[in-house]
Amino acid sequence: MNLHSGARTCPASRALLVQRVRELGWTVTRSAEAAGISRRTAHKWLYRYQSGDPVSLQDRSSRPRRSPGRTPVEWQQIMLLLRRTKMTGPQIARDLKRPRATVARVLKRAGLERLRKLEPRVPENRYEHRRPGDLLHLDVKKLGRISGYVGHRITGNRAGQRKGAGWEYVHIAIDDRTRIAYAEVLRDEQGETSAAFLRRAIAWYRMLGIRVRRILTDNGSGYIGRRFARGLAQLRLIHKRTRPYRPRTNGKAERFIQTLIREWAYAVAYLTSAARTKGLSRWIRHYNYRRPHGSLSGQPPLSRLRPKV
Repeated sequence: MNLHSGARTCPASRALLVQRVRELGWTVTRSAEAAGISRRTAHKWLYRYQSGDPVSLQDRSSRPRRSPGRTPVEWQQIMLLLRRTKMTGPQIARDLKRPRATVARVLKRAGLERLRKLEPRVPENRYEHRRPGDLLHLDVKKLGRISGYVGHRITGNRAGQRKGAGWEYVHIAIDDRTRIAYAEVLRDEQGETSAAFLRRAIAWYRMLGIRVRRILTDNGSGYIGRRFARGLAQLRLIHKRTRPYRPRTNGKAERFIQTLIREWAYAVAYLTSAARTKGLSRWIRHYNYRRPHGSLSGQPPLSRLRPKV
């Protein structure tokens, strides 16, 4: 129960009012003055208590008992039926010749004001491979070049924003088992560039004692072309792809990119793209060696390669 800010009584004080009048012999006037309410209000609670209702001293709903202007149930059912065919609120209002505000209230009351609520939520499918290198997640994040001013992602102000600065592409790789990550800032996301990045990533993981066996990518153009396929054949790797329009299939890479953007790309007001790129290797080392990871019980990713003592 939520009492409004100006309420003089609550169920406990109302029960005390009834007790004083019925058991202690107080007058209604004296009891009302002690509670700081009027005699009329005191009589109201006494009358409700005498009705015998077990919740007589609780607040009642302010909803009216009758609503003659309320949309008929049949109309509401038709609105909800059309909504389940993924029609928008304005479309439903136009087809039924009903006010848009009325349709919006009906949909909100039914919990269908958002299209995403029409489909049941897909249960989370968490997985983790048994050995380091069993699966390597790959992805690319596009970043705007820094052209002499601090961007709106940091300042929140688009005034003076320049166009045509171009893009940089952050290629990332993250091991499924250990969450050890590797990243580079490159000029594009084409197949040849992606294949060269993969070769360097494989060599870097090999220095840590991790032999990569499979990779997982989305269906981007850089990962489905012939040049990238030739690079995979040379490395003798198994290539797995995510389901279309399901970025959660590559969730570890997506989550790492969020962390990368928040803690590296937009954490500092870099003056140049070169300064931002220079800070990437330092941040990756911090991520792998020192930063606590939520999925690893607060331990850094490299802890999964270190022998337990």
